[in-house]
Amino acid sequence: MTTIYWLRNDLRLHDNECLHLTLSKGKPFLMVYIFDPRQFVELKIGFKKTGYLRYAFLCETLLELRKSIEQLGGRLMILKGKPEVILSDLAKKLKAECIYFQKEIASEEVRVEDALKNKIPKNCTLHSVWGKTLYHIEDSPFPPEKTPLTSKAFRLNLTKKANVRPLFPMPSDLSDCVEFRDWGILPTPEELGFTKNEIVDTEQTFNGGERAALARLQHYTFGTEQLTSYRWTRNRSLGMDYSSKFSPWMALGSLSPRKIYWEVKRYEKEVKKNISTWWLIFEVVWRDYFKYSALRHGNKIFAEGGIKSRAVEWSYDKDLFDRWRFGKTGIPFVDAHMRQLDKTGFMSNRGRVNCASFLTRDYKIDWRWGAAWFETQLLDYDVCSNWMNWNTQATEIWYTNPVHQSLKYDKKGEYVKTWLPELKLIEGPIVLAPWLLEEEAKKKIDYPDPVEIYKKWTRSINRIIKSNKEEHLDTKED
Repeated sequence: MTTIYWLRNDLRLHDNECLHLTLSKGKPFLMVYIFDPRQFVELKIGFKKTGYLRYAFLCETLLELRKSIEQLGGRLMILKGKPEVILSDLAKKLKAECIYFQKEIASEEVRVEDALKNKIPKNCTLHSVWGKTLYHIEDSPFPPEKTPLTSKAFRLNLTKKANVRPLFPMPSDLSDCVEFRDWGILPTPEELGFTKNEIVDTEQTFNGGERAALARLQHYTFGTEQLTSYRWTRNRSLGMDYSSKFSPWMALGSLSPRKIYWEVKRYEKEVKKNISTWWLIFEVVWRDYFKYSALRHGNKIFAEGGIKSRAVEWSYDKDLFDRWRFGKTGIPFVDAHMRQLDKTGFMSNRGRVNCASFLTRDYKIDWRWGAAWFETQLLDYDVCSNWMNWNTQATEIWYTNPVHQSLKYDKKGEYVKTWLPELKLIEGPIVLAPWLLEEEAKKKIDYPDPVEIYKKWTRSINRIIKSNKEEHLDTKED
């Protein structure tokens, strides 16, 4: 009799309850990851559900994990197909007693779990393990269906009445794995339907895998002590150290939220405790809020009107949408973030807020198109965080002015010029609103004008004009 551990978005050895339970059975085991082709299908909008950048990051993560497992005497099987079919066949072949897997939340993933329940042999039991949040669901003071509707009420209730559990230890020996002749290989991009045009060179700033995740945690905390200033730098967009950048590894489960929490607590004791250390934990709890909220609202998180059933007549203008997703709106602060996303698979939180607001509030494009594009591109894509964030931006009352935000967070245009090289020669604040340039100057740059200049931008545009004149005068006087 054997035990099967089906890995999903829990690709790590540290603080891994599924792995801990698998090993505690004291029987030969199989660790298996399965590429599900349904996650790589072409969407009706015209792009893949999972893009090439995410695929490449996942592959790197799996290769690193396989290497770590082998160093402990074990093996990781990698296969392609429908998990419910493959796992059922493996359970029959190995006469498996049980299958452990990390419990997912959203309907697509849950359907796979339900299909597996209906296929496995009667003598094999399924054990779903909750492992995606900082606070364990069994410790929550409220059931999922009673999750508070605001993040503040959620945080206050949860953090006052529940504790973060201790870490599960790293395994020291994985040699009691079953024997197989073929342990599988990573599917090629072509096998998953990627075309030559979709297989691109990436400007990768994140290395996949648990080792890189733990190195980043060490770097941001004790290595550089950047954590101390997190509260004041987190809204920037340029560079690597203005924020933690833990999210890509958290999305694939290469970095446990509990590991982050306990490392921050150690940092508070040994280095400094301040508003920044509190704020980083606050963000991890916010991530929990989205997961618990997704449990409460179910498929409403994907509905046209969102969880608030907002009545909106959305636009479905494909040309406008393409201007947005390819960074050609004519609004530099939006375009720079969208091009960074296209090249690297990452975007700052400040960028996400602005780009989502612009698409839904200015272009009035159905927010689900934007959420789907982020799902395709983001290395840190997490179904609950992504779709709940878009719900918030599309269905709440506030509006984010990208011209004002560019003045606030990129006054000198350094970030904009980094990702929009065609604007590098433009001097002064006017780089944030290049449509204001004289016609002769505009002809020298290959950059589009916006389809519309909205009245709500007037005050910010006037500030740019004033700042540009003042800078021009200062230059003359010098």
